[in-house]
Amino acid sequence: MRHLIDLSDWPSEDIRHLLKLGSELKHQQQNGGNLPILRGKTLALVFQKPSLRTRVSFEVGMAQLGGCAVMLGPDEVRLGKRESVADVARSLSRLVDGIMARVFAHSDVIELAQYATVPVINGLSDTQHPCQALADALTIHEHLGGVQGRRIAYVGDGNNVAVSLGQVVAHLGGHFAIGTPPGYEISEEDLAVIGEIAARHGSQIELYHNPVDAVRGADVVYTDTWVSMGQEAETARRLEVMAPFQVNRELMEHASPNAIVMHCLPAHRGQEITDEVAEGPRSVIFDQVENRLHIQKAVLVKLMS
Repeated sequence: MRHLIDLSDWPSEDIRHLLKLGSELKHQQQNGGNLPILRGKTLALVFQKPSLRTRVSFEVGMAQLGGCAVMLGPDEVRLGKRESVADVARSLSRLVDGIMARVFAHSDVIELAQYATVPVINGLSDTQHPCQALADALTIHEHLGGVQGRRIAYVGDGNNVAVSLGQVVAHLGGHFAIGTPPGYEISEEDLAVIGEIAARHGSQIELYHNPVDAVRGADVVYTDTWVSMGQEAETARRLEVMAPFQVNRELMEHASPNAIVMHCLPAHRGQEITDEVAEGPRSVIFDQVENRLHIQKAVLVKLMS
């Protein structure tokens, strides 16, 4: 049995296989529909945080594959409060064939996997967002022909999205440049993990405190919200510190002329990205949304079929 908790746990070959399978499932769905590979299978969706794309993409994905999903919101489960994480994992394992969890603490999804006897998928935690990164890699492949050799620049907060993006870029032989304000970098531990993966594939990792240096010559310019859920008390300070890292027309002039713009959503227009760029011809933001559906179906097939 396997879980999807952290992309550093997966061999690069398996990640490439997921991308190939996700592309095939997307083509299949667009040309008559997916085969009912997961007929009779049930996925539990455990949420501690609000969700739009994660919930809909997993529910629709299971339906397209012939299975079903059961939604469990924050008030129904209350991981570690109403009931221990271990007991939730063991109870759900007797009732469903897989568990997807969108949580605050990464330790919660690790504990779910420790005690579950069915596959566990990390739908988002405070340090990782592997499903988003896989969808991003599929989107880059569709628009640029692949990640290998490409310069992917991320600017803003060194958060969970940045960590998983760095991992998938390193796995696929791309070059990852990240520009953050001082004090908002990816942790040294996560950076070391990304560096280990990169060393195996000839990838380069570059760290900057100047957004222009990060995006110079980039094939992809990526950003995310400056204030993640649970950080609301830091809003005023973060908006002030992050302001120079806004993805706008002026910053994009330093990227490759054919660079694409990415954002995992929800976007705060006028903060981390301007409306002009988000709605411009370089934006592939909603292709990323669509590819969440298909790459997650690949994950479901890999883990549950």
